[in-house]
Amino acid sequence: MIKYNLKCSNGHEFISWFSDSLEFDKLNKKKLLECIYCSSKKINKSIMAPMISGGKLKEDSSNLLNEKLSDKKKELLQIRNYIEKNFEFVGDKFSQKVREVYYDKKTRKTIYGSTTKEEREELAEEGIDLISIPWVSKDN
Repeated sequence: MIKYNLKCSNGHEFISWFSDSLEFDKLNKKKLLECIYCSSKKINKSIMAPMISGGKLKEDSSNLLNEKLSDKKKELLQIRNYIEKNFEFVGDKFSQKVREVYYDKKTRKTIYGSTTKEEREELAEEGIDLISIPWVSKDN
């Protein structure tokens, strides 16, 4: 079923239901539609806002969102595993250790750890670029 806002040649607006969009066209072409107010047979579709049913759509979009989140979590866990295997963990001493690596051009150490917002800003002012990665829990 489809609902149309209709308008006659005299400007009257009303609503009517049809089994599909072709039914409206057939009935209108045969002049079987008429205004409920003045019986005019010159009927046109008026501007209407579409209606969307939310039940199944919400469920489908929720499932899609959960799938995407699950995929992203897997990607982040792969990144975490790579970092843990290939980088040295320096904990909250990261800003100190990263400066040592940055200013000692001979050192090719790869490290990871945590910083405060202020430490990140100070490092950025020194020209030290960092990458922040969401640290996804392996258990969650």
